[in-house]
Amino acid sequence: MREVYDVVVVGGGPAGLAGALCLARARRTVLVVDAGAPRNDPAEHMHNYLGRDGNSPKALLEDGRAEVARYGGECVSGTVVSAEALSGSEEAPRFRVELADGRSVSARRLLLTSGLVDELPEVPGVAERWGKDVVHCPYCHGWEWRDQPMAVLATAPSAVQQALLFRQWSADVTWVQHTAPWPDDEALEQLAARDIEVVAERVAAVEAGEDGITGLRLASGERVPCRAVVVVPRFTVRSDVVAALGLDLEEEHSDGHVDGTYVPSAPTGGTEVPGVYVAGNVTDLHAQVLAAAAAGLKTATAINTDLMAEDLRRAVDDRRAAGRSRG
Repeated sequence: MREVYDVVVVGGGPAGLAGALCLARARRTVLVVDAGAPRNDPAEHMHNYLGRDGNSPKALLEDGRAEVARYGGECVSGTVVSAEALSGSEEAPRFRVELADGRSVSARRLLLTSGLVDELPEVPGVAERWGKDVVHCPYCHGWEWRDQPMAVLATAPSAVQQALLFRQWSADVTWVQHTAPWPDDEALEQLAARDIEVVAERVAAVEAGEDGITGLRLASGERVPCRAVVVVPRFTVRSDVVAALGLDLEEEHSDGHVDGTYVPSAPTGGTEVPGVYVAGNVTDLHAQVLAAAAAGLKTATAINTDLMAEDLRRAVDDRRAAGRSRG
């Protein structure tokens, strides 16, 4: 590891690696610090990634790290525990990044792609089956569970929308209230029109056998047979580094419910702290793998342009100083 990098990328997922690849190809010195806890780690396959649909998420990251290294970028395993702005102007910011193992480096710019955490309903069996047959995204998992009985374990108003969406893939969908508010008359009419059964009970557990989920056990002791369970997680930004840099988080709401938190950013990925950029789920709660990678690439071009402007100002100042000394 160097002492100073043009860019330190915090997070080695699709957004971080795509950004690092672009910057390394632009001949910038780049360090990716990867904590090794990707959000989609429980999933065996990723979908809707053109040209790699059905591939392993782990394979994508392995290929990405190799590509970054091919152009001189560095990827290390570790956890960033702190980051702070050092002395420097708004046009030429500098940062110190501390890792959990005691290593530290300096950077001219930071790219935060540390993603988010899916906070799941505290129902036995949900966490154990997450990413397998407990799912939340119809576009990621709907095809795999087509024509199978499905149950929506509702914890938020948006669970009605989830039920209506998954109905495109299966004619056997049940909406179970759990802790969600009871649907209004319009929502009930929509669910009925799509033949989605509505159950006004709390869920006690997700039951599974050797072949996967068999159903939801309700608080009353009754069962809702199903092969897949749909949940609506709360999306929470990994906030230690975000807080250390003084970045504010904003909440995303739907129907008065907090869906999650994110770091607000400009279209370029720039944040309220000069020199700090964000990409991927840390700023876009709903970005799938392909969208996160695209955002990393787009933000990397903005970072390179920012660094180029700083380099140009320094070169012009040096030329003017040299001219004055000769005069």
